[in-house]
Parts: sequence; C-alpha cells; structure tokens
Amino acid sequence: MNNVATKMVVIPDIAGPGPDGIGEDRSLAISEMSERFEVTLRTLRFYEEKGLLNPVRKGARRFYGARDVSRMRVILQAKKIGLTLAEIRRVIKLVEGNDSREQQFRELQEICKGQQEILFEQKQMLEEQITEVDEILTVFDKLVS
Repeated sequence: MNNVATKMVVIPDIAGPGPDGIGEDRSLAISEMSERFEVTLRTLRFYEEKGLLNPVRKGARRFYGARDVSRMRVILQAKKIGLTLAEIRRVIKLVEGNDSREQQFRELQEICKGQQEILFEQKQMLEEQITEVDEILTVFDKLVS
C-alpha cells in the first residue's frame, strides 16, 4: 500500500485558469452566463461596457467563450473581496499575462495582502462606530425608561 501523503491545493478563482486550461468547450449565450454565475444580464453588459468581458456578437446576441467564463470567475472573486474595477483589470491583465504562474501567484498574494490590510482597517472603524452607537443607545434607553 502506498503511504505517500498527497495534498491537493485548489487554486483560487482570482488566479485565473489553471495550467491545464480546462474551460468551456462551447460558447454560452448571455442568459446561460447569467444563470451560471447568478448575475443579472445588466451586470454582464456592465462588465462588457467596462472592457472586462468581450463576448462575440452574432447579430444582437452575445456569446461568451472560455476566456470570458474564466474572467467572470476572476471578476466575481475579486469583487467579493472588495477590489475596485481598476484593480480587477490589473488582476485580469496579470493572470492573462506572460509571467510565470509562480510570479503571478506572488503578485496576486501581494494584491490580496493589501486588500486584507484595507479590510482590517475598515473592520476596526466599523467596530468603533458600533461601540459609539451602543453608547448612544444606552443613553437613550435611560432617557426613555
């Protein structure tokens, strides 16, 4: 029996497609893309307008290929952690660039660390605001009882 321990690491969506390049074999209509990612049609059009998605147009219809599916995964995870559109563009440029995957991972790690610092600062501010509101409510409780 083989006692070799294996450790599987799942690459975050923000890192773009894996080295195997697994993606969609066919194009997705805008409605399919909307369903797959649970976003509105307006959201997809917005990302297209901002240059983050580039569907192929056939008449009035939009079709999204493997690159757009991969980009949408990146966009949604980047948005989830609070990155701006400009930062999302930077991430897409990075993961679609020619740097080695290791270099991409290092740069993505730095981007995420920077975002983490911002989120910790925001969390601290929120905690201070909550404490202030709690104190105000305590005074009001005394005033109205």
